[in-house]
Amino acid sequence: MRSTIHRAALCTACLLLAGCATITDSSQQEIEVRSVLDHREVGGIGCVLSNKNGRWFVNTPGRVLIRKSNDNLNVDCGKAGVGSSVEAVASQYGYGKMIGNAVISGGLGYYLDRRSGAGFDYPAVVTILMHADKDAADMARVTETGSAIY
Repeated sequence: MRSTIHRAALCTACLLLAGCATITDSSQQEIEVRSVLDHREVGGIGCVLSNKNGRWFVNTPGRVLIRKSNDNLNVDCGKAGVGSSVEAVASQYGYGKMIGNAVISGGLGYYLDRRSGAGFDYPAVVTILMHADKDAADMARVTETGSAIY
């Protein structure tokens, strides 16, 4: 009889914990950052990624381990003479986690996940569209017109 009660209690505990990403998922995520300028990937661009949980630095193309949040991930990239860009990447809450939290914990797990950020994910690959520096664009226009430089 005790064995049956222990098994039932163990199964109930597993079900209750399955819906809460704070317990089952990591609060960190690895993100790959790439940068594109004029339809071509450019490397060596320095980027700062930030949300309410911290700041991280990466050179493109590259990977960085960040701490997840329910807030946007702000990405600020730039390189002198090449270009710059500032973008915000939205975090998404997984539908499977939402259903599990609604059914199993009556929504309590969602509030825990929201607070810790564990239930939220950013895209695995973030591609930043760079805007050319004015000086770099002027130099490209001069060389395109065929002006000879001696």
